[in-house]
Amino acid sequence: MDDAPGHRVTDDAGEVTDRVRQVIVRLGCSQREFARRIVLDPSKLSRSLSGTRRFTLAEIVRIADIGAVDTGWLLGAPERPAAPPGRASAAVPEGGRPLQIVRETVRLIAEHGFHGVRVADIAAACGTSPATVHYHFPGRDELLEAAVRWCMDEATEHRAAGPAAAPDARAALLHLIALRTPRTAQQRRQWLVRLDLWARAARSTAVRRLHEHYYRQWRTTVAEVVRRGVEQGVFRTVDPEFTALRLTALIDGLATQVLATAPGSTGPDTMHAALLAFVESELTPASTA
Repeated sequence: MDDAPGHRVTDDAGEVTDRVRQVIVRLGCSQREFARRIVLDPSKLSRSLSGTRRFTLAEIVRIADIGAVDTGWLLGAPERPAAPPGRASAAVPEGGRPLQIVRETVRLIAEHGFHGVRVADIAAACGTSPATVHYHFPGRDELLEAAVRWCMDEATEHRAAGPAAAPDARAALLHLIALRTPRTAQQRRQWLVRLDLWARAARSTAVRRLHEHYYRQWRTTVAEVVRRGVEQGVFRTVDPEFTALRLTALIDGLATQVLATAPGSTGPDTMHAALLAFVESELTPASTA
């Protein structure tokens, strides 16, 4: 899902890369956080900054937006041109226009599905024009990839925060289970985007790679928590990887039922109870079960 070579910015002298680094320093954030803000795979940002990959024009536009600098300056202009006298600055949404576009795309995907979302709908939701959407994300596939990446990164961030503060691995696992139970509007939105991602992954190699990346992260997180629980003695001795496979499959199946069945059938409470029962029957040591 990368842009074609013709859309890449020439930077033989490394001037563009140097100015992007200046933007990152000025914002005072890590490269990973900066990649999240411009909705770019952190590995692509790293390769671009090291000179093994060239930035695309769309990425430069998003960097200029987030860094509040002029696109021409990023591309090598000697100085940032001053705004014409008397011209009011356009209102910039919180987080910048690219993130606004991505957030609204996620919301619309959750409501209508990938195939039901048009660029015109996204532009209307953002209060801007389709041309502005294309300015930041030239291709529809690039925009959809950015939306999925932002949604999955948001979920990953929440997953990382809870277990780190949990008193033991059991509490950490219960926290992960609660995060995956679709109760809130945000949790349901993430699940609906995830379900559409699965459907597209079955037919698209590029989407499949993106899906594999995030699903591997998720399953590894669960396996690491289980492994820590075995070491702490709060879980019985089990194979962490195989247990993570079974538990994540159970979460996926139950969440699908919650989202796809009529009210009064399988609900979030039933799903949560079934997952807690799995923890009790499969992981809790016999002496404490």
